[in-house]
Amino acid sequence: METVINYLLQFGNLNMQQIDFIKSKATEIEIPKDEYFSEAGKIAKQVGFILEGILRVCYYNNIGEEVTKYFIDENHFVVDLDSFDNKIPSSEYVQAVTNCRLIVFSEKNWEELSDTIVGWESIVNKIIKKALIQKVERRSSLVSEDGTTRYLAFMDKYPKLINRIPLSHLASYLGITQSSLSRIRRKIR
Repeated sequence: METVINYLLQFGNLNMQQIDFIKSKATEIEIPKDEYFSEAGKIAKQVGFILEGILRVCYYNNIGEEVTKYFIDENHFVVDLDSFDNKIPSSEYVQAVTNCRLIVFSEKNWEELSDTIVGWESIVNKIIKKALIQKVERRSSLVSEDGTTRYLAFMDKYPKLINRIPLSHLASYLGITQSSLSRIRRKIR
């Protein structure tokens, strides 16, 4: 739980009473590999903070192919924000790539934090802004580069993830086939 508190403190000040209140609203859960944190077609009901493991956000395109949008690893929040905030069914899946351990806040508890802690919305907005900037940075290089360049950039930017993600998910994220990714990896070695 200290990891979550330290993360939150990067974005704003919290006193001990507020910290204790946050701790009282959190639950620790485990999600086995390949299970879902949230699913397409359902309304997201919780906000998570990843203590251990990797989750991926994915969807199925109009021809039924699975597409990985991005990965979320340790020390980051995870939520389908549009679904959670607007109480609408999600269009994406959030799936465990590895066994995961998370701190989770239910919708009710998250709202209580918002209603009780002065400055909570400001902290949350700063976290969302940072996440959106990272998402744009992540995707922008994927649009204009070839597969090898994208793979090398991923290795450079996420060295801790490269050996923890199945090749099928990584190929999907990079927008290339798994056989192309295998060829790229052989060339690089």
